[in-house]
Amino acid sequence: MKKMTYADSGVDVLKEEKAIKEILSSIKSKRKGIGKPLGGHYAGLIEFGEYALVLCTDGVGSKVEIANKIKKWNTVGIDCIAMNVNDAICVGAEPLAFVDYLAIEDPDPQITKEIGKGLSEGAELSKISIIGGETASLPEIINGFDLAGTCLGYVKKTDIITGKKIQPGDIIIGLSSNGIHSNGYTLVRNVIKELKLKYTDKFPNEIYSNKKIGDVLLEPTQIYVKEIVNLIKNIKVHGLAHITGGGLRNLSRLNKNVKFVIDDPFTPQPIFKFIQKNGNIDDKEMYRVFNMGMGFSIIVSKKDVNNTINILRKYSKSNVKKVGIIEKGKGVELKTLGIKY
Repeated sequence: MKKMTYADSGVDVLKEEKAIKEILSSIKSKRKGIGKPLGGHYAGLIEFGEYALVLCTDGVGSKVEIANKIKKWNTVGIDCIAMNVNDAICVGAEPLAFVDYLAIEDPDPQITKEIGKGLSEGAELSKISIIGGETASLPEIINGFDLAGTCLGYVKKTDIITGKKIQPGDIIIGLSSNGIHSNGYTLVRNVIKELKLKYTDKFPNEIYSNKKIGDVLLEPTQIYVKEIVNLIKNIKVHGLAHITGGGLRNLSRLNKNVKFVIDDPFTPQPIFKFIQKNGNIDDKEMYRVFNMGMGFSIIVSKKDVNNTINILRKYSKSNVKKVGIIEKGKGVELKTLGIKY
């Protein structure tokens, strides 16, 4: 069987990165004072007195295709909130408010009501306010619907976490994911299609006992706001990374002058093993596309490791453990599998 890749399925991450660089090369902000850009990585920051306001935007992606196939729309709103608030906290911000954008082929009230339930639950889990949004009926452009949103947060300028303080000897602590979250679904759907399976079919018992494929794939993205907001109030955190599209390569966004070495990764959930085996996907591609069991990472100095783990375990539903260390060099290395990015 031919090896499947994300690029062959229709999403070329490296091409996306080049396209983003071209967008950024054309955008130049000349604003000064309040609203002046202050940089950022997962989220952007702007001047606001002694504070920085934080903005980020993201969507659910092709995961909504599965929601449409099994007519279950009450979880994708959680994904939409999660993908945004998990990015906002990466610069040390506390998320405050959210606006959503729903582009839909046919504004079916049943669908929009269920989407709203998920948005409401995600907002409650994140302790944010949904203050508005936009619904656009686009029958000539949209097949089904697309859901995205934008999050507003804030952080004292003295407390911004950029990743610049990361240095060799620092420790990488991981928070487990609860599944695929909201990335790599074009590749996932391609594997399911090749197997000629339906989302209403059940997994083999050795993978998941009596669970439908669609229900497992729609497991909503874990939200990490509570544990991270409480952590940064008590620990001098050096870096925070939301592991989304790009997988472990996301870590290098924090600091390109050190090497992120993962030597004790989480065991990926069964869904990842199912996708990898049936798509004949190699390890390097899997860890470049998916979170592979780790949804969020925290980098702290060695002396703060125990306190960090204790605080995270107090507030988080996720598994928490030390997964790696910062070394001299550049890039990301997964030692157990001999993978380097």
